[in-house]
Amino acid sequence: ALNAQYNSINGIVIVRNGYIVFERYNHGYGPDDTHSVASATKSFTSALTGIAIDAGFIKDVNQKVLDFFPEYISGAGDITKRIITIKHLLTMTAPFGWKTGARGYEPLDRLRRQRDWIKFILDLLGRNGPPGKFQYSSAASHLLSAIITRTTGNSAREFANEHLFGPIGMRQIPDHDMKFFLTDDVFGKNVTGWIKDPQGNSTGGWGLCITPRDMARFGFLYLNRGTWDGRQIISENWVEKSTAPNPNGYGYQWWLTETAFAASGYGGNFIFCVPGKDIVVAVASKLTARAQDRWVMLNRWILPAVGD
Repeated sequence: ALNAQYNSINGIVIVRNGYIVFERYNHGYGPDDTHSVASATKSFTSALTGIAIDAGFIKDVNQKVLDFFPEYISGAGDITKRIITIKHLLTMTAPFGWKTGARGYEPLDRLRRQRDWIKFILDLLGRNGPPGKFQYSSAASHLLSAIITRTTGNSAREFANEHLFGPIGMRQIPDHDMKFFLTDDVFGKNVTGWIKDPQGNSTGGWGLCITPRDMARFGFLYLNRGTWDGRQIISENWVEKSTAPNPNGYGYQWWLTETAFAASGYGGNFIFCVPGKDIVVAVASKLTARAQDRWVMLNRWILPAVGD
């Protein structure tokens, strides 16, 4: 199946009961190679938000977004913008000024050409109706990253190295200078480490590059309710809220089904967590628009092969 139907996969790691039970690499990649995981980055940003709340840097998810950007001048009619909270960003229920669906798209290409990404995003915030309706957005995740930076004094990358990546044995991610913001630098083949905007904020919605084994480590952390070797890295309460079922099928930057939750990225980059089977599946893929559905792969090929 990997050869015939899922040949865009560069690496896959499956962990069962705490042990690697399957691992495979294609296209010349190996266990030490990093991959851009695209929007799966959002789940990492969510985890860092929870850690920042646990540590007291952020009060709670009900804090207003604009409270963290006092220099931003909101117009007299921006009533909606003033009531949007961190929770709205986490759950993708904050309104933004673009239409999604068949005739609309998030203006990420316009975003990459801005001198100030945060101002651009805040200008669009609250301009498409009241909060509460699901509207998937990388801009929302980027605001979360900026809030982490403003409250902790460190970029999301720096904060993750100290409080998430290091404690669970993931590789530390070095800083990389963003000399250009061309399409390949922001979305394509030149993405490396964890890219950042012109002000130094790590991109909250995409742009993280890690190995499949480290993807699996992160999934294993969530599968075990935030603990690693007996140490609580993320509070159990945060993990529960992040993955609690809801009508949108989307928690705190995690996609949800009845039996699994997942970090999901463009091109078929996934971290599946299946609590009922004690299994984590990490999939690193080429950034291709024609990737076969990884949920089908999980349910058709992987889960039926798992014994009792």
